[in-house]
Amino acid sequence: MVRYKGACFEIRPRIRSPGGNNPRNRSEWWNLVDTYGSEPYAERLEGSNPSSDTVKYKVDHKNKFNKMITRRAEITKTAKKPQHIVSRASGETLKYVPLGGFEEVGRNMMFFEYGDEILIIDAGLQFPEIETPGVDYIIPNTSYLESKKENIKALIITHGHYDHIGAIPYILDKIGNPPIYATRLTKEIIMKRQEDFPHSARPVFEIVTGGETKQISKNFAVTFFDVVHNIPDGVGMIIRTPVGNIVHPGEFKFDYGVDGKPRGLEVWEQVGKEGVHTLMLDSTGSEVPGFALSERIVEQELEKIFRAAKGRILVGTFASLIDRMSEIIKIGEKLGRRIALGGFSMKSNIEIARRLGYVKFARGAIVPLEDLHKYKDDKILILCTGAQGEQNASLMRIINGEHRQIKIKPGDTVVLSSSVVPGNERSVQNLKDGLTRQGALVYHHKMLDIHSSGHAPQEELKTVMRLIKPRFFLPIHGYYFMRWRNAQLAQEELKLKPEHTILPDNGSVIEITKESVKITDEQLPAYYVMVDGLGVGDVGEVVLRDRRTLAQEGMVVIITTMSKDSGRILKNPDIISRGFIYLKENQELLDDIRRKIRGIVGKSPKGQALDADYAKTLIRDQIGQFLYNKTQRRPMILPVIIEV
Repeated sequence: MVRYKGACFEIRPRIRSPGGNNPRNRSEWWNLVDTYGSEPYAERLEGSNPSSDTVKYKVDHKNKFNKMITRRAEITKTAKKPQHIVSRASGETLKYVPLGGFEEVGRNMMFFEYGDEILIIDAGLQFPEIETPGVDYIIPNTSYLESKKENIKALIITHGHYDHIGAIPYILDKIGNPPIYATRLTKEIIMKRQEDFPHSARPVFEIVTGGETKQISKNFAVTFFDVVHNIPDGVGMIIRTPVGNIVHPGEFKFDYGVDGKPRGLEVWEQVGKEGVHTLMLDSTGSEVPGFALSERIVEQELEKIFRAAKGRILVGTFASLIDRMSEIIKIGEKLGRRIALGGFSMKSNIEIARRLGYVKFARGAIVPLEDLHKYKDDKILILCTGAQGEQNASLMRIINGEHRQIKIKPGDTVVLSSSVVPGNERSVQNLKDGLTRQGALVYHHKMLDIHSSGHAPQEELKTVMRLIKPRFFLPIHGYYFMRWRNAQLAQEELKLKPEHTILPDNGSVIEITKESVKITDEQLPAYYVMVDGLGVGDVGEVVLRDRRTLAQEGMVVIITTMSKDSGRILKNPDIISRGFIYLKENQELLDDIRRKIRGIVGKSPKGQALDADYAKTLIRDQIGQFLYNKTQRRPMILPVIIEV
């Protein structure tokens, strides 16, 4: 709406479609800037949202105003509300496939396909497990998407955690470098990570905000809405398809006011009023009863600990918990402590968040680690990575004496403000033991309310179910039991039939029509793709099996020197053992192995040389069985034949 010479008018853009492929997004259409000078002719009035249907402007009375309006917009007495356009269903089904995140926590990636159009949501990584020794990361298998990359219209990212963005540098080229739809903070985190991959494709971004609708393609429009998570700028979405509206809220929890009541429920109510075909709901917190702990309580508990601390304070947390780090910095400033940051990822995220206004602190509040010696211990607060006991993170390097600037000393207070990721229990226990042995006073989340999960527990999940009232329910993210429990909650709360709650696995192909959601017999490749050093996908099950064997059983190398002509052994076989037995203390077994090798090689016909490859196979099989009979262990046998 424009107020001009006392009259109010609404401005209707000449550009009719809010197409995601158009570089001029909605906020830019309403940007009535004088293209002939530096000053704008129209100033947006306070409280007016540029992404809403009606935008109010206060207009300067300049000579060029009429010329500009004629050039940029039409003045009318009535406004035409921008519409999202989605083709009606033409008998085709909507295909939905999760490529990761459905049998693990992490590696989140899924896509929708309708006709010749594909919409992808998230592209995350998973950290290695015990079964994947030596692997750096695990990413989704994108072979199907690579075969149809010309059909991919967009990659939408819900938020900036690595289990949702971590695979982007590895797959972007392979899937045709589609436009990435993300919020400002998420975009900056992705771009910061891209600096480590200079040869990867440069991402092309479409910035999104809550309340905005993007027309992705003919068959897909997406309305974004803001959600609360433990990283700012997360979004959920209503995916508008020819078969109906599908809601994907991303990962979320409720935010609570000082009265203890959840805030922002009207957003969920509005989503429910849209008429929802299928609700996809994060299952990570589905086993946890009750409501999430308010961040305000966490902040209060942290302040109590900080006030009681007599010496230095070290806080270990995830580098991605930007809201938590902002709270800690604010408390540190309040108590007159200087804050130092330990860990490259933590420094990067704080700098990005500060630049975008998500973290605020006074000039000089954060100091380099190198300057800590200038301050008294009771004036120091150090934010560190490594609360999971990661070997190369700041906290573990500190207790191992490998950190150049920080050593633990009696009187230090260490706060581990994070939960324990499944599988990290032993490393976290070692971390707590090491800190305590060196004189630190350690607090963790089981002792006090100093951590709140970013994932909605049962009562919050049920509240969202009631407000949205979907016809079908598809629990996402997490191990099978987590998703099964989420499905049970939906059946109890919404009285849904079991066949209306769908439990697919990674790679399952789900067909969605206006009246049904069904898992088909089709299965797409969804096996692990390993990232190991510079290699992506070159570590398969055979390599992992060898690594597990080496780790569990050890290795025996047998070097045999043979005559090329006669096939006779020319010298005593050399035997090297690694991780199997200590040879100096097992001379008898060593002699038995050598006799066995002579017997194997000596079976060749007199005067004829034994084929080297055949000899290796015999040694591997027969020595392997011999060692198992003697020790009940199966080390890896590596025979080496030297022919002279």
